[in-house]
Amino acid sequence: MRKYFLAIAMVCVSMLIAVAQNKKVAVINIETEIGSTSWRYLSKGLAMANDANVDAVLLHLNTYGGTVEHADSMRTAILNFKRPVVAFIDNNAASAGALIAIACDSIYMRQGANIGAATVVGQNGEAMPDKYQSYMRSMMRSTAQSHGKVTRLGADSVARSEWFRNPLIAEAMVDPRTAVPSIGDDSTRVVTFTAAEAMKHYFCEGIEESVTGVIEHRLGYDNCEVITYEPDFVDVLVGFFGSGAVQALLIMIIIGGIYFELQSPGIGFPSLAAVVAAVLYFSPLYIDGLAQSWEIIAFVLGVILLLLEIFVIPGFGIAGILGIVFVFVSLFFALIGNISPIDFGYTSSNDIVMAMLVVIAGFLLGVAVILYISHKIGSKGLLRDSALNLEQRIDEGYIGVPTDLSRYVGSQAVAHTVLRPSGKVKMADGKVIDAVSTGDFIDQGTEVSVVRYENTQLYVEKLV
Repeated sequence: MRKYFLAIAMVCVSMLIAVAQNKKVAVINIETEIGSTSWRYLSKGLAMANDANVDAVLLHLNTYGGTVEHADSMRTAILNFKRPVVAFIDNNAASAGALIAIACDSIYMRQGANIGAATVVGQNGEAMPDKYQSYMRSMMRSTAQSHGKVTRLGADSVARSEWFRNPLIAEAMVDPRTAVPSIGDDSTRVVTFTAAEAMKHYFCEGIEESVTGVIEHRLGYDNCEVITYEPDFVDVLVGFFGSGAVQALLIMIIIGGIYFELQSPGIGFPSLAAVVAAVLYFSPLYIDGLAQSWEIIAFVLGVILLLLEIFVIPGFGIAGILGIVFVFVSLFFALIGNISPIDFGYTSSNDIVMAMLVVIAGFLLGVAVILYISHKIGSKGLLRDSALNLEQRIDEGYIGVPTDLSRYVGSQAVAHTVLRPSGKVKMADGKVIDAVSTGDFIDQGTEVSVVRYENTQLYVEKLV
């Protein structure tokens, strides 16, 4: 009987060990600049981990940083994840990478790795104004504080309650003016820790040399199932076109294409470029769930109104203005996670500001390109050496064309069609002749005056 119970006990122990070792760990690699692509990797990786019901997530970090807004989204997703998230810093967790690492429940580092240097810098590498640093300091503090307090023995062997991650040290990673007594008061350096220094100040729980080492030695999961998130081509493509800089460039192409299509009506390269840019702009946002169907419909409606203004309705009036408004509104709302124009849900003010900046930057770039190209194309611009601007001189063998149209200079006529800027005018003698407006668009039926004749072309302007 005793042997029987012993056998049962051994079987039970074996089953318990098997159950304990039957663990699942999801590995997400973040080894690129922190931005829309890395945010997509983390978001989809956490969703995969949740669906697989893993016991822990291991974030494999090696990054020099990136954009603050994407780092904020990533650290929020980590803090809100229901299962333990462990960071393994494989060489670098700088700037935005430090914020993401501190959001994790545990941090392990490779020997020679570094964490810190979270000062916000601009494109030229110089520190941004203090309002940007203030926001980053606050995020670093609040992220450190989110892990709460623990009881530790001090050097005097007295137990004290203190922060699991010191918020003051987290802030000092941003601002060199922040004094931290435990690491010395040095107002000339932003805090960056080596692996050993991070362990000393409780910003690292241990030193390991590999992902496998962290899983086996630190998590204690032997022979566990490891699920690694593998991004596909769509993830890379969506991440690229989802970045703020690329979105601003796409908006620039959309605005430029619409403008040049207004200048010379007809389905040509400008409209094709605008359509392609619009597809590349909305597709990643729709796939990520940001862009709603009504926003895409609003954009299409805006384009239709602009087309009506070009081909159907004379002048530039209510249809054109509404078209521009619809296009602007759709581009803006597609960047934020709102359900309707009046329901922003949990959209942060920071997301709204960033969306506005991206759209405004795109519009300003579009205007700049329009002005540049308009100035460069012509006798002094990009086409100065092209056939469009060559003079066909008689002494070079060219045959002249009749110049009887020059007699109409100074005459009055009536716009036979809309001039945008080219069209037709009807002269007093009844002849209908091609003409170009020198200024604004001219509506059909408007009285005009012929102001000059150049290169077999009449140029007209509205009569005052």
